[in-house]
Amino acid sequence: MIPVPSNARVWLAAGVTDMRRGFNTLAAQAEKVLELEPYSGHLFVFRGRRGDLLKIIWWDRQGACLFSKRLEKGRFVWPAAKTVKSA
Repeated sequence: MIPVPSNARVWLAAGVTDMRRGFNTLAAQAEKVLELEPYSGHLFVFRGRRGDLLKIIWWDRQGACLFSKRLEKGRFVWPAAKTVKSA
């Protein structure tokens, strides 16, 4: 079991992500697109185009963690990306 702190938040990157990306590129995406600090101790979750693969990045205060999960059957349900328009 991975001891994730109870105060850690889980952020979903809406839409699809290129699953060839590693920790550094996903961290840059979290910083630029989500406007969040990837080294905050929160978990950032990304989904691939087919929907059967997730990647999670997490900075555990000692180093960078990159987890992946691939489903043999089915797809992960995921929110669609929306653009915010200013008035």
